[in-house]
Formats: sequence, C-alpha cells, structure tokens
Amino acid sequence: MKKSRPILWILIIAAVATAGYYGWQKFGSHDAGKAQTAQKGPPHAPAIPVSVSPVQKVDFPVFLTGLGTVQGFNTVQVRTRVDGQIDKIAFTEGQMVKQGDLLVEIDPRPFQAVLDQAKAKKQQDEANLANANLDLQRYTKLGEFATRQQTDTQRSTVAQLTAQIAADEAAISNAQTQLDYTQVKAPITGVAGLRQVDIGNIVNAVTQTGIVTITQVEPIAVIFTAPEDQLPYISEGQKAGALKVIAFTTDGKKTLAEGKLAVINNQVDTTSGTIRLKAVFDNKDHALWPGQSVSTRLLVRTLKDATVVPDDAVQHSTNGLYAYTVNQDNKAEVHKIKVSYAIDGRSVVDEGLSPGQQVITGGQFKVQPGSLVSTAVASSNPSQNKVRQE
Repeated sequence: MKKSRPILWILIIAAVATAGYYGWQKFGSHDAGKAQTAQKGPPHAPAIPVSVSPVQKVDFPVFLTGLGTVQGFNTVQVRTRVDGQIDKIAFTEGQMVKQGDLLVEIDPRPFQAVLDQAKAKKQQDEANLANANLDLQRYTKLGEFATRQQTDTQRSTVAQLTAQIAADEAAISNAQTQLDYTQVKAPITGVAGLRQVDIGNIVNAVTQTGIVTITQVEPIAVIFTAPEDQLPYISEGQKAGALKVIAFTTDGKKTLAEGKLAVINNQVDTTSGTIRLKAVFDNKDHALWPGQSVSTRLLVRTLKDATVVPDDAVQHSTNGLYAYTVNQDNKAEVHKIKVSYAIDGRSVVDEGLSPGQQVITGGQFKVQPGSLVSTAVASSNPSQNKVRQE
C-alpha cells in the first residue's frame, strides 16, 4: 500500500496537467485570436483598376462634317459642228486628252471643194477689178473727150468689184472654218469618257447626240452642304482666307485629298435648312473622281487653349454630363462638366475640369465617388510593352 501511493499521486498530477493543457488550447488561443483580429481592424476593399488620361490645354480645330459629291471642274459634251462621215477616231476611251488634241476627223473633201471654189471666185473678181481700174484710168486721161457719165459709171464698177472681193474673202474664211470643223479637237484638258460614235458613222450638227464627254479632273470640285446656323462662322472664316476642306471616303477611314472652300451658294435651302458649298482640290493623284460620294470636313475655326479630354472620359446621366478624376490619394472624384464640341475622339470641356487633372477613361462602371483606384500607365519606351501600376 505504501508503494502504490506515489504512483497514484503521479497519475493524478498527470491528469490535472492534461486537463489544463486542453483547457488552454480551447479558451486561451481563441481569446488571443480575437485580440489579434481586433488589432488588425476590418478588411479593406481592393483598389479598382482603371485607365486614366490627363486633361490637356491645346488648340482644338473645329470641323463641320458632311456628305458631298465629286463634280468635274468643267464638263463638255463634244459635238460636231458640220455634217459628214467619220473617217478617223484619234482618242481612246478613258484617255487623258489635252486641249487642242485631235479627237475625230470628218471627211474633209466636200468642205475643201467649197474652199477652193471660194478662192477661185476671189481670183476672178480680182481680175475684173484690175480691168475696171484700167478702164477708169483711160476715161480719166481722156478728159473732156469722155463723158462725165462714163467716168462715174466706171468708178461705181470699180467700187462694186472691190466690195465683191471683200465678200469673197469672207466666203473663203467661212469655207476654211467649215473645213477646220472637220477636225474635232478637245476644247479642254480632261479625261475622255465612253465614245458614242464609230468610224463610218454619219454625224450631224443638229443632233443632240455627242461624240464623247470630256471631264476636267485637275482640279476637281466637291459639292457638299452645311447647316445654316454655321453660315456666320463660315462667312467670317472665309473673309480671313480660303477655309480648309478635307475629303474622306464615305466610311471616314481614308483621307482622299485636301482642298479649299471656293464658293458659298447665294441662298439657303429652306426645305432642309442647309447651305450648299463648293470646294476645289488639285487632285494630281486622281484620288477623287466625278460622281464619287465622299465625306467632307470643313475647318471652320480653331479654338485657342481649349480644355480637351478623351471622349471616353465623358459620362452621361439624368442630371447631365460628368467625369471621374483621380486625386492625390488615388481616390475617384466626380465632376459635373459642360462639353461644347466632340470631334475625332476628343471633347472640349467648357466647365468642370482643369488642365493637369487625371480623368478616368476606362473602368468607370465599377467606380463610385471616393473609390480607391489603381491606374495603368503605359511605358514611355516603345520597345517595352509593359504596364506599370500606380
């Protein structure tokens, strides 16, 4: 019995130690976890990734966009001025012809015969005039032996023959003109269209059917319209110098040519409330073609030192336009703004923003006023396509 007592006390002490250890694990560590959690505080919301762009102060060109139609600067339908059979066609369809180039030759023989006849008639009348002058000299030398009536009659004959020669010269000139008309030449420099006659066809001066149409494409014109409320700005700008006009393809993706505003129509179309305008382009590369539809941009004026932001920064709500900016604490702030112009992905802000501010251009759908944001800024080195987080 004496030997078993120490063993019993050892077992009692071990049981008490084990119970104390399990109690500490259950209650002590739990209280320590609570204290540690209380020290850390509530969890923070993660930063919202957004894209930003600076508010800039730059000169902003104001363009008026519209649709226009290309028109030949001059268009001529070539017709014959004499009747006859076509012996020769000296041009090809689509050819660039110069002013004075031969296009068509009509059988010249009948007109050459008329010219020869007129020349022969003049020679005949010149011979009669020479004989009449000799007779007049004889009557004059006879003096009192020739009657006054004979002398006056001879002077009248000389005057008539002189007038006849003048008429012969006019007939020769007319016959020569008709002969020249047998060679139909280009009245302007331009592009020849599809020919409407062939060799052997008979053409007449009185018919409306032409031989070919020539259109001048260097320079070339574009007819387009602008709203009537922009007419004061257009007129004011035109006084300072010809306004710049840019022609694009109808989808607006490709620039075709740059020219100058040449004509403002003399009246406004009351049915549409627009004014017709005419621009002229050099068109050396023939990028514009008659009848082509184009999109136009007319540079009306340039706003000096305008506050400009990307269009993506401008947001719409029932209370008007607004934009988010990022402050120094990387938190979003909302600003009500007023926009006057939006062209080529940029907007002019009249009120609400200042140059140098950072506006959010992407990721706004998650942003609220006061939200913590992280901005992505592209590397300035073009060889490194990396994005760093701020």
